Amino acid sequence: MTAPQNWMRDTVLTGGRWEPRSTTTDVENPATGEIVGRAASATVADVNLAVAAAVAAGTDWGRTTGKQRSAALEELVAALRDRRDELVAATIAEVGAPITVAEEAHVDLAIEIIESFAVIARDTPLRERTGNSVLLRRPAGVVACITPWNYPLYQLAAKVGAALAAGCTTVLKPAELTPITTYLFCDAVLETSLPAGVVNLLPGSGTVLGPALTEHPDVAVVSFTGSTMVGRQVGRSAGELIKRACLELGGKSASVLLADADFEVAVPATVDAAMLNSGQTCSAWTRLLVPQERYDEAVTLASKRADALVVGDPNDRSTDLGPLVSHKQRLSVLAAVDGAIERGARVAAGGTDPIPGLDGHYVRATVLCDIKRGDPVTTEEIFGPVLVVEAYRDEDDAVALANATDYGLAGAVWSADAEAALEIAARLDTGQVDINGALFNPLAPFGGWKLSGLGRELGVIGFEEFTEWTSVQM
Repeated sequence: MTAPQNWMRDTVLTGGRWEPRSTTTDVENPATGEIVGRAASATVADVNLAVAAAVAAGTDWGRTTGKQRSAALEELVAALRDRRDELVAATIAEVGAPITVAEEAHVDLAIEIIESFAVIARDTPLRERTGNSVLLRRPAGVVACITPWNYPLYQLAAKVGAALAAGCTTVLKPAELTPITTYLFCDAVLETSLPAGVVNLLPGSGTVLGPALTEHPDVAVVSFTGSTMVGRQVGRSAGELIKRACLELGGKSASVLLADADFEVAVPATVDAAMLNSGQTCSAWTRLLVPQERYDEAVTLASKRADALVVGDPNDRSTDLGPLVSHKQRLSVLAAVDGAIERGARVAAGGTDPIPGLDGHYVRATVLCDIKRGDPVTTEEIFGPVLVVEAYRDEDDAVALANATDYGLAGAVWSADAEAALEIAARLDTGQVDINGALFNPLAPFGGWKLSGLGRELGVIGFEEFTEWTSVQM
């Protein structure tokens, strides 16, 4: 494809103005290797400019009413809907997401989230009375929104939507690999009545901009989504300055099938969840836990489903899995699978062989089984299309096995008895659990336990992450 001219950028956005910069970084299409975009490489000096603009804008924006914030967010929703097709195309081009995934999980869900925060801004009182006190809900201040490459628009919506609803101003720092959708998002922002400086954009190096934003004295909240390793650094820096850090990090989530579960439904659904966005989803159910007596059945069903998934051109609507985002990511996933095989794991589906006719960063939908308990492939995040199948002895063992990881982001429980499933869900040390394939709820809080992070995104609870309280006794 020929990249649209407006995907070739050399600007940062500060104080409502696009400012050119001399240094840029190319954006590669992971399916073809073609250069499909370009982004400016912002500097520490740009951080200072952007934060100053956000501080200046915050004085008036922080005093707006909930109805005014809601109206501005509704304008943003309309502007994003007008750009839906281009946002989908950009997501396919820079992430490699299959078109159906780009439409539903990336773009449409992101717009729905912004819309949900418009409702929250409108309906959440900024003053509440308790006893002889008036509680004032106030914006926390400038928010640094540092987003990942796997869901660039969705994560942006979760952070910016909540921050704007709370009356905060923002500085956006997208991943270097996937800045195009963030540029398009900011184009939409500039069409609304949002004041200049409420949203600022700094593309560029995470190692340069991340610390500068986290350590800036005028940044009140750092909202970061990414690896646990980088999350530790963000949290450490924020802690030194006694500022809030919301960290949405890695996961190694388990899908637990109880003995009475409908395996014909639950196993393929688990495979699909593990492979969503080519496995590059922090909340993916990458561990399938089944009763020992139904282990072989589960492996067979999982393998059948994985083999049926189409890996190919992300622009083709028949494609289930596109490429991984980069050559580096592909090598990392292949190394994890090869390591498991060397330690005795069996490949029930997929594997590390190249896929004929595909030259991009593709990996087969892979199912691993016959793995020793505690093997790294069962406890460490792979971030690719890899599902591991494990057997448990009884329900207590299933819970212990599900919790036997340093992560706690998501999970699933399947049973013919929904109440029995709920009892198991309540014992899982994780931030979110789906029972019997329940739909994702963008109003429910999302976030993790343990090394999966701190704080929550989405809904009223996510909105609260960007507010401060003042109690006034009267």
